[in-house]
Parts: sequence; C-alpha cells; structure tokens
Amino acid sequence: MLLSTVIFLPLLGVIAIALLRGLGASAIKGIALAIGLITFVISLGLYTGFNADTATFQYVTQQSWISDLGISYHIGIDGISLWLVLLTTFLTPVCILAAWNSVEKGLSGFMMSLLALETGMLGVFCSLDLFLFFMFWESMLIPMYFLIGIWGGERRIYATVKFVLYTMAGSALMLVGILVLYFQNDNSFDLTTLSGPFEHSDLLFLAFFVAFAIKVPLFPFHTWLPDAHVEAPTVGSVILAGVLLKMGTYGIIRFCLPLFPDAAEKFTPLIVPLAVIGIIYGALVAMVQPDLKKLVAYSSVSHLGFVVLGLFSKNPAGLQGSVLQMINHGLSTGALFLLVGMIYERRHSRMIVDFGGLSKRMPIFATVFMIVTLSSIGLPGLNGFVGEYMILFGSFVQGAFSKVYVVFATAGVILAAVYMLWMFQRVMFGTLDKTNEGLPDLNAREIVVMLPILLFIVWIGVYPKPFLSKMEKSVGLVVTKVQAAQAMGQLENQKPRDPKLALQGTQHIQHENHEKEAEQ
Repeated sequence: MLLSTVIFLPLLGVIAIALLRGLGASAIKGIALAIGLITFVISLGLYTGFNADTATFQYVTQQSWISDLGISYHIGIDGISLWLVLLTTFLTPVCILAAWNSVEKGLSGFMMSLLALETGMLGVFCSLDLFLFFMFWESMLIPMYFLIGIWGGERRIYATVKFVLYTMAGSALMLVGILVLYFQNDNSFDLTTLSGPFEHSDLLFLAFFVAFAIKVPLFPFHTWLPDAHVEAPTVGSVILAGVLLKMGTYGIIRFCLPLFPDAAEKFTPLIVPLAVIGIIYGALVAMVQPDLKKLVAYSSVSHLGFVVLGLFSKNPAGLQGSVLQMINHGLSTGALFLLVGMIYERRHSRMIVDFGGLSKRMPIFATVFMIVTLSSIGLPGLNGFVGEYMILFGSFVQGAFSKVYVVFATAGVILAAVYMLWMFQRVMFGTLDKTNEGLPDLNAREIVVMLPILLFIVWIGVYPKPFLSKMEKSVGLVVTKVQAAQAMGQLENQKPRDPKLALQGTQHIQHENHEKEAEQ
C-alpha cells in the first residue's frame, strides 16, 4: 500500500482543508504543509526499498476495477518513474511554503488545488493501466485550470483556455490510440502485457507522440507555454515547469519508444531536427525577452529540446542523461521561477529594465540566483552539466546523421550562457535604482525554501551515481527493446534466405548490446 498511500494522501489533505476551512488561514496552510511534508517523507521509502538490480516494476498493486471492460487499478514504478515521483513529492511542500504569504484570496481553494494536482501528477507516473493513466492525465487539468484561471495574472483566462485546449487536443489523439491498443491487446488496458508489433504502428506512434510533444512542449507545439507561465502564479509556474512538462517526456520513454520502436526509428529523422530547432529557437527568443518570467519560460523550451534529443538517441547514455535532465530541469527552472516570484513580491515588476545593482542590497538573493543561473547553463560541478553532457555524448555516437545535429544543439549550450548571464548581469550589477534601495533580502522562510533545491543542485553535479544507478536497468530495458527492433529491421532489409539467420542475427546483436552495457 506504500505507493497508493503516496498517490492519494494529498487527496486526504484536500478533504481535511475542505472540512476545516473555517479554522482560518494559519490552519489551512499548516494542514497543506503537513500533508505535503508527510507525503514526501513517505515517498522516500520508495527510494530506500527500491531494488536497482532489476528492471521490473516494483511496489505493484493490481485490483480489478471495471472488469467488464478489462480496466484495473494497476500501479507500480520502475527506475524511471521513481525519480519523477520523488521530484513531485519534493516540489509540492516547497511550493506550499513558497506561497505562504502570497495568496490573498481563496487560500483554501488554492491549497486544495495544489494538493489535488499532486495526486494527478503522481497517478500519471505510477499508472500501469492505460485507462487509469488517461484518467489521471485528464484529471490533472482541473486543478491547473483553477490555479491559473483564478490566481493568475491579467490575461489568465486566455492563458488557461489556451493551455486546456492544447492539452485536450493531444489527449483526444492519445485516447484514440489507447482504444486501438485495447482492441489489439485482447480487450485489456494492461500496459505490462502490451507487446508489438501492432497494426498501424506508425499512426499509433504519432497519436501518442503528438499528445506528449504538446505537453513537453516540443517545437512547434510550444506556443501555449509562455502564456501559461507568465500568467500563472509563482508556484503554478514552478509545478508547471518542474513536473507537468515532464509528463510529456515521460510518456515518450514509457510508451512511444518501447511500444512502437519501428515507428520511433522511422520518425527519428523528423523529430531530432524539431528538438534541435527548439533548443536554438527557445534560446534565441529567451535572449530578447524583457520579462524575467517569460525569459525563464522560453528557456524551458530550449532545455526540454535537449531531453527529447537524448530520448531519440536510443542508447543508455542518452536516455539516462534525458531522465536525469528531467530532474535537473525541474530543480533549476523551478528555483528560477521561485526567485522571480520572490523579487516580484518585493518590486511588483518582472521587467529586467526595472532592476540593476540588486547584489548591493540583496547579497543572499544574488548568491542563490547566481548558483541557480550557473546550474541552468550547465556549469561543471552543478547538476545541469551532467545531464547535458550525457545527452550530447549519447546523441553524438549514433552516427553521421546525429553528429550534425549535435553540433547545432551544442550551440544551445552557448546561447544559454549568453541569455542567462546577460540577464544576471543586468539584474544584479550596475547602478542601483532609488526604487530598489529599500528592497529587503531573503527572509528565513525563503532561505528554507531555496536550501533543499540548492543541496540537490550541488549533489547531482558532484555525485550523480545514486541517481543514475536506480534508473540504469529500467533505461537498459527500453534500449534493448528499441535496438532489437532496429536489428530486426536491418535483417528484414537484408532479406536472408534462411529464417534461422534472422533469429541468429537478432540474438547476436542483443548479446552485443548486453556486453556494451556491462562495459559501461
């Protein structure tokens, strides 16, 4: 019951707040923070009890739910979803503490939405039943709709409707794909029993991939993201960047690659250029943004382009780098949005031109901002470097085709340094404006919010092994499925006269893959 407890404990917090909302703001905030912290502490048990020597799903619970339709409550995690679950449970109490004094209206509704959103996100990462996965995927829209639509900025309704319409358009395609898989899988939604090849696999791959590409968001499906980030409240932006966007990249590695490896191989020459375009486009647009929040939003388009690039490298280094970069992006970009929110609460402006010389008045804020900025641009010794290096290395060894794109993608690293350091220089240095002379430095609560994130930023950068070791076997299983499909495709193209030769060839390639993994 450990995994079910982690998923649904935030819903108990929603019920508790609904029943006790009359006790006042302090009680509501205390209940929300307590539930968030307890959920995180319990989720740590998933890490300590996780067996890194196997690629199978762990903490599995399966109970028949709607037996006539083959729907079951089937949950479990592997080394990939483990880290996304922990990232979700870690960021939620951080967000609750960050919003302690910033929500002036509807506090109980705000905290209820935040906790309900946590349950939806955790359910997505843990579902092993396609219907259950889709239910959690869609239910996540409701609390996010309220968070942006009620507590957002001036154009919040426009941003909310755009976000929901984009997501639902992709969800409609995914639902069609799920139904087709259901009928091809003996009327079962069980993800663990799905095995290809499937009929119309190219169309199924596209149905799932477009839904996930919108959520990432991959260029050119990214246009909803800047509006949603700018109009969302600070913690809404943190959750959106830190966790929600990872649902798209998680879907690619959980569904698109292992279920449709042939189609993934076929569409790689189309997807990789889109990822590289997103890397460079996001960086260039971020460079010219006058708004701090919009700059960070476009940086997400660029950073997640790296994640998609690594996923379609289809080798252990690239995929492990992508999963690690999902965590890194959640920490670094989440921290950037928190810092932008803190300065906005003091100055009520996000325009870069309104700042300058803040390091003279806010040295603690400037120090934290500098560490997070360097993390975002991938400085060695901090978390961003490890993920980006593994992605670029894994993509580069894929052949002449990938080498060309990796060269262009590397330009995104340079451009990230340009727009982030330029932004930091304009905000923190130069002449201190009289309007900013009275701005207070970070208080104790804000330091407590930022310290855990800084700890993980340094930890992953210096010693990433505990993070990589847990995901190694699960990533290796995905790679084996994809490379086995590639081997079959190569053998079919060669058209051997004896069918035994095809089987022997596949076994030989799988044996080589196991040897390479052992060497790595």
